[in-house]
Amino acid sequence: MSRKIIIDTDPGQDDAVAILLALASPELEVLALTAVAGNVPLALTQKNARTIVELSGHRTPVYAGCDAPLKRKLVTAEYVHGKTGLDGIPLPDPTQPLSEGHAVDYLIDTLRAHAPGTITLCPLGPLTNIATAFQRAPDIIPRVAEIVLMGGGCFEGGNVTPAAEFNIYVDPEAADIVFKSGVPLVVMPLDVTHKALTSRPWVEGMRRLGTPVGQAVASWTDFFERFDTAKYGSEGAPLHDPCVIAYLLEPALFTGRHINVEIETGSELTLGMTVADWWRVTGREPNAMFMGGVDRDGFYRLLTERLGRL
Repeated sequence: MSRKIIIDTDPGQDDAVAILLALASPELEVLALTAVAGNVPLALTQKNARTIVELSGHRTPVYAGCDAPLKRKLVTAEYVHGKTGLDGIPLPDPTQPLSEGHAVDYLIDTLRAHAPGTITLCPLGPLTNIATAFQRAPDIIPRVAEIVLMGGGCFEGGNVTPAAEFNIYVDPEAADIVFKSGVPLVVMPLDVTHKALTSRPWVEGMRRLGTPVGQAVASWTDFFERFDTAKYGSEGAPLHDPCVIAYLLEPALFTGRHINVEIETGSELTLGMTVADWWRVTGREPNAMFMGGVDRDGFYRLLTERLGRL
């Protein structure tokens, strides 16, 4: 039986690859995409989500959610993803309309309508939508099977400040709510995603698929690679968000530890830091499976095989 998931997302080229991977995989039933402001403002993330769904050939519903963090001004990342969030290849405007209603209401209603423990949440951006739903309807919290998210860092530090990764930094208060919720958490931090680097042969292999999806993935990767290769001096760019979906499909690709992770919400220097007790020195109760390693070859084999189906 397929696993029911809701992808909460702020596309973003790597979000797009994650969404396509999920839609290409029959093991997963993608109930909906819920868009949140993050990489670019909400008007663009909800549009991009619909564009990606249409590129895949599916008709998955897309709901627009929160347009700003819980307590802070929105920080965006056009310097990475371009003005649209999906720069790299021109794609037609989507014809699929937004689904009616707010993403937070959709999350609440859907978790209440399904049996407890049957829906997994997959946040690929700031955690504003999820945290808002948990605040508004605490009864849904024990109904969530699991949250598998991309965010944070431990030994890798941050990518938007020395201490903080972008998704957590944009809305640290939301992350704090989610990490303290008691829902089983699996975290894909920079420690993993920075080991899942693209390669030139893989990108060209995507292009050689000769499909609209292959062309788009190759062009998106070409676009955001330029930022990461300049920043880190690496040969490729990390595909952050597809790690979330890959874990659902092949968890054995990843290794990590069940540890305590707290979110810094007060410090000017380390705001948004995921304080990950990797060495278990605090005595605090573990609340997250925090990943540290990935089988890179297996990860890209999975991506190639699944994206080739679309």
